[in-house]
Amino acid sequence: MTQPCRVLFYGSPDFAVPVLAALLDTPWRPLAVITQPDRPAGRRRRMRPPPVKEFAAKHGIPALQPERLRRRAALAQIAALKPDLQIVAAYGQLIPPSVLELPKFGSLNVHASLLPRWRGAAPVSAAILHGDQETGATIMLVDETEDTGPILSQRTTPIDPDDDAERLSDRLSRLGAELLAETIPAWLEGSIEPAPQDDSLATRARRIDKSAGRIDWQQSASQIARHVRAYTPWPGATATLNDRPVRITGASARGGGDSQPGVIVQVDDAIHVATGDGTLCIHRLQQAGKRELTAAEFARGARDLENQRFDA
Repeated sequence: MTQPCRVLFYGSPDFAVPVLAALLDTPWRPLAVITQPDRPAGRRRRMRPPPVKEFAAKHGIPALQPERLRRRAALAQIAALKPDLQIVAAYGQLIPPSVLELPKFGSLNVHASLLPRWRGAAPVSAAILHGDQETGATIMLVDETEDTGPILSQRTTPIDPDDDAERLSDRLSRLGAELLAETIPAWLEGSIEPAPQDDSLATRARRIDKSAGRIDWQQSASQIARHVRAYTPWPGATATLNDRPVRITGASARGGGDSQPGVIVQVDDAIHVATGDGTLCIHRLQQAGKRELTAAEFARGARDLENQRFDA
């Protein structure tokens, strides 16, 4: 089916922008986007629109920003658009049955994991944090519960040793966009048989709280290195040095070392810190309110770092 159909797009953050972009020059260009309301952001707490709204505005696509989809006014607005198909990519809230039942071709979700592994709000960070060797993008039918609907298509990608959450999320958004563009025509033509998920294999990637970034130096160096990658850029892998908060933005693990966890044991091109098992080599870090520095730059601006101790 190549003829146009009426498409609505649900998405909010940067992850969703390449997915929306992939639909612009197709018969499935969205007639509107549904995105989260503008929120205060930054130090000055100025109101900031979601990236999807900004992108849509540049391309002449109107945006609806209901606080809650379950409210009668929001449902009436969406129903009036008479969608044939809905596309969802990191929208930010569950879509109620009253909205899901509107389009005759259903609602397709672009999810950043190989479902049923890492259902939930933070699949990219979860995959890195748990040491997965690969992840991928899944196109699935949206149902009433979170990320449990049948699968239409999947594509894998390896997780590279230097992938942090931002880098991997960017790659997965592009992968998901490509996969969606291939999946839509086959789905509309009726040539895809949805495959139910195996719930016994499901894992949950819960929403990340800001406090999750705190480093536990009792963990192994390899666990902490994954922690740094999983929580970069948000909420950041954080610790305290000399009563000042520090964000670690790049680190790797090595074996050896028998000092107390958190103690700086060596300083050269990296800042080497003892952990519960092995040594964490810090390559980049940032103090609050200052620019990111290499370990060598940071060491030049500090005194006698060796034997000082990072606290959680």
